[in-house]
Amino acid sequence: MPNVPNQLPNDIDALKALVAEQTARADRLEAQNVHLDAKVLSLQEQLNLALARRYAASSEKLSPDQIYLFDEAEADALGGTDNEADVDETVEVPAHTRKKRGRKPLPDTLPRVEVIHEIPQDQRHCPHDGQLLAEINQVVSEQLDIIPAQIRVIRHIRKQYACSCGQCIQTAPLPGQPIPKSMASPGLLAHIAVSKYQDALPLYRQEQILQRIGVSIPRSTLANWMIRAGQLVQPLINLLRDRLLAYDIVQMDETTVQVLKEPGKTAQSKSYLWLQRGGPPDEPVILFDYDPSRSQTVPRNLLEGFAGYLQTDGYSGYNGVVAAGGLIQLGCMAQYPESCFILSSHTKWA
Repeated sequence: MPNVPNQLPNDIDALKALVAEQTARADRLEAQNVHLDAKVLSLQEQLNLALARRYAASSEKLSPDQIYLFDEAEADALGGTDNEADVDETVEVPAHTRKKRGRKPLPDTLPRVEVIHEIPQDQRHCPHDGQLLAEINQVVSEQLDIIPAQIRVIRHIRKQYACSCGQCIQTAPLPGQPIPKSMASPGLLAHIAVSKYQDALPLYRQEQILQRIGVSIPRSTLANWMIRAGQLVQPLINLLRDRLLAYDIVQMDETTVQVLKEPGKTAQSKSYLWLQRGGPPDEPVILFDYDPSRSQTVPRNLLEGFAGYLQTDGYSGYNGVVAAGGLIQLGCMAQYPESCFILSSHTKWA
């Protein structure tokens, strides 16, 4: 292509074509430049965000599962079928096994409410000869129904009795309450505890749920109730620990936790939750214990009186309780979580 003045064509049409070609080329380069600038800006923003997440101070980490909260219904609907009857059930046949498709029956333990559907009297006539239709059978189908939590107020009315002498007045005693002089009934305390610790419903959300029905209970009050409830169930925890230590194998691990306003420690310092799992294989006992320390004295106190197998990771803090109690230590293999091997002075970690 000519690119110097003395090589330009003399023909006017050729010059026009050359100008048009150069103009189109300049437009393409400008558009490409705009696209590259936008891409550079996007990559720079991603880099800044990645650096901020890696090095900047943060009080919480974003889990990919949190984004899943917003499209859970759509994602699950696309990933499966919309037919609740398409539940596979394995049927044993002497020669082989086969899949039986059908809806799983609802538990027999649930109460049943029967709703009878009948054909109106004036429509029970045969369309062929007009005779009255007779009942011969019934078709039964079941739906699962849920009645929302029933909120009620328990009024304790204590009768008073007096003698005509005017010197004797007696009041009917109030039955023992979990938290004296509190508005919380045993049922409410149990509901809040199950919602928080089993269903992972924080107290501030439970506070909002109560506000929707017109009951205002600050989360600080709910928190105090949970502390008192934890003290009330301590005898049950003691029985569970006795049951756990009565069997010959315990699994144990510890994990870090941060505690705000802990005496003698900053909020950034580490404390620990100690987990123990053991007891009957079909009804395992799982206990959590808090301690500000990771010292080996913690497992020694928690496992006092235990004899048998102790399964842990490689943390040396368990060596003290193993030596003191004459325990057989089992170590979990990270690549095979379901298996373990015996640790002793003659074995080493794989």
